[in-house]
Amino acid sequence: MSAKPKKKITAIKGTKDILPSEARKWQKVESVAREIFELYGYREIRTPVFEATELFEKGTGETSDVVTKEMYTFLDKGGRSLTLRPEYTPSVVRAILDHSLHLKSQPMRYYFFGPMFRHDKPQKGRYRQFHQIDIEVFGEKDPAIDAEIVEMADFLLKRLNVTDTEILVNSVGCKACRPPYLRELKQAAEAVREDLCPDCQRKIDLNPLRIFDCKEEACREMSQGFPKVTDFLCPDCEEHFKLFCVYLGSYGIAYRLEPRMVRGLDYYTKTTFEIISSKLGAQDAILGGGRYDDMMKEFGGPDICGIGFAMGLERFLSIVPFKEEKESFLYIAFLGDAAKNAGMELARQLRKGGIECLIEYRDRNLKNQMSRANKLGADWVLIIGEDEVKANRYQLKNMETGVQQEVGADDILTFIQKPS
Repeated sequence: MSAKPKKKITAIKGTKDILPSEARKWQKVESVAREIFELYGYREIRTPVFEATELFEKGTGETSDVVTKEMYTFLDKGGRSLTLRPEYTPSVVRAILDHSLHLKSQPMRYYFFGPMFRHDKPQKGRYRQFHQIDIEVFGEKDPAIDAEIVEMADFLLKRLNVTDTEILVNSVGCKACRPPYLRELKQAAEAVREDLCPDCQRKIDLNPLRIFDCKEEACREMSQGFPKVTDFLCPDCEEHFKLFCVYLGSYGIAYRLEPRMVRGLDYYTKTTFEIISSKLGAQDAILGGGRYDDMMKEFGGPDICGIGFAMGLERFLSIVPFKEEKESFLYIAFLGDAAKNAGMELARQLRKGGIECLIEYRDRNLKNQMSRANKLGADWVLIIGEDEVKANRYQLKNMETGVQQEVGADDILTFIQKPS
């Protein structure tokens, strides 16, 4: 009886491998983002990939889709409920309080790159393990920081040559002015309950703001007739939003007021914003964010305001234009053990000089090694045989011009770095 073939193990649905050629693009975007954020006074922060479940329930909002539908939650061996982070802000708030960062002199401006986890329906550009770029600012109430964050995001997109974008802004009010709005909104939704999808009917009682997040076209059209939150703003929220828009204008930033943009998380207050792209289809948001002035206090900390944004890297990378950049390197071809040892030492010295060197430790003749170097796109090949080892002189071939010359060990770096 023949043995059953072994089942092939593949990547889990909703995840993907980032292969070396694609990883270069990730590195490029992360490098530019890191450079820009540091120019604005931000510093990198890294937190654990899993936290206590109540952190996200309290911070993200018990009625949000993230908490009610999408979190990866499990019990560990000690019986504690843990959750793979579905978003980043609550973790940063927890870290600030854990380490008393609010009592230190440095600005509380942070950025982060890393994976998030949501049991969402996999679709184009969206995964169950996905990656975000996040920025967070704490302790700055002035609407000028709101505008600077939007300007910084716009600067990042322009540096990466992302075009055809639009900035949407709104204010979702605060604890003082939102309750009257929610009552009016709930009444309006109740009047058309039977025309809404089952999920939105559920949201009427839990949090009617979430109706604006529905992807069903009928619900989206119905919500167009609902009251606008901007008609209910208290004087403080109205003034904050007015100044935010003034500061955007002073930066020369074009924007569109979108009064039904509430974002997908319960903790937002006052300013909310999104940058959308015409290249992404129906799910067109590149990044989004806003204020969360009450979160720190609700976590038992001091009354410190916050604001930030998050950008999904997978979707963003799909619209970033990349030029194919040829990687420059030296291939070392050797024949025999003595030549291999000499090549290893030469590679060590050249790498110290900043030259990428590749030696493949395989049993190939010289012709096959030269063919391999050509296939990989090497700029130079250093040829080492028995005679070269004895003479301490080597053959250096320029793969673009085909010119081959004899060089000493001390001359290799000079020839490679010499302008062509």
